[in-house]
Amino acid sequence: MKNRTLLMIPGPVEFDSEVLAALGAPTASHVAPNFIEIFGQALEQMREVFICPDGQPLILAGSGTLAMDSAGANLIEPGDKALVVSTGYFSDRFGKILERYGALVTYISSPVGGRPSLDEVEKNLKTGDYKLMTVTHVDTSTGVVNDVHSLAELALHHGPLVVVDGVCSVAGEELRMSEWNIDLALTASQKAIGVPPGLALLMISPRALAAFRARKTPVMNYYADWSNWLSVMESYTARKPAYFATPAVNLVAALNVSLAQIIKEGMQARFQRHAAISKACKAGIGALGLGQVPLRSEFGANTMTAPRYPVGVTGTDFLAEVTRAGVILAGGLHPLNRSEYFRIGHMGAVTIGDILTTLAAIENALAACGYPFEMGTGVSAALKAYYSR
Repeated sequence: MKNRTLLMIPGPVEFDSEVLAALGAPTASHVAPNFIEIFGQALEQMREVFICPDGQPLILAGSGTLAMDSAGANLIEPGDKALVVSTGYFSDRFGKILERYGALVTYISSPVGGRPSLDEVEKNLKTGDYKLMTVTHVDTSTGVVNDVHSLAELALHHGPLVVVDGVCSVAGEELRMSEWNIDLALTASQKAIGVPPGLALLMISPRALAAFRARKTPVMNYYADWSNWLSVMESYTARKPAYFATPAVNLVAALNVSLAQIIKEGMQARFQRHAAISKACKAGIGALGLGQVPLRSEFGANTMTAPRYPVGVTGTDFLAEVTRAGVILAGGLHPLNRSEYFRIGHMGAVTIGDILTTLAAIENALAACGYPFEMGTGVSAALKAYYSR
């Protein structure tokens, strides 16, 4: 009998056993030759996963919010104008971070579950003279995926740096950083990268590095200042010891294992797997008569699903019943409608079996809450959608 529940929230996710084994290995010195080699490999493999061969990778001990903070601290100076393409709670958080460093921020928003139109973004870009534009690839609060490629194309014609919050997307949603002219992309270890929480990961393009080096004012964050970290990353890449602050040694070792697994799977195959699993999950949810937060099907992310509770079912009762059935899901997060929906994460090492187990738990919970439906409907629809690829 299993002695634990299946974790199906939008991060942390379920982790591969080899990744966990690396995490549990004896801790090495951060300047030991074997760790220097591991760190160097991880930096090199990040370029392949972000699809950015000329980028500068950065691995920091911290959360995804630290990665956002680092981007803002190093690329914004007081008085700079920034455009935030908002699709939810985390998009707005990025704007608040930029404001903390003195940016004059313009937010382009839409109703919860929507995303700003390309026309609206272009209109702002034409009139704004922005230094930077932030795009949340997948906002974890709504499950909405942004059209990063098209937004980056717009920005290319108007000049701002394009900064992508890929916390809930990198290694799950298609992202081709160099090809799409993205200047900085960031993520956290505990999502589709498939490593327990604790690492903030950034990939910095040559253009973003040039903008950083052209700053006229000091970076107003000591720990996150790239001046303290770039030489460290360069040294590890060259397989030389370096120190600014102690890295999360075991997490970096686990990261190196996971990145190698991702690359072995192949980026295109990985994107397709996440899309197929997402299609199955959403088909199962739809067959049960549940709506979703994203207002249009093409707005729904491949790394997560945000279903709405049916009439008469409350989140507290429902989520407790799901847990009783052996699966952990997340409640809503957006402040305007958090009580109206729940969230399913399906990224990283997730399988179709995990999706079917999750849908079975959801069906059990709905039945326990008195919602009328035919048992097995969601599971059957998911199977059909997955195998009709």
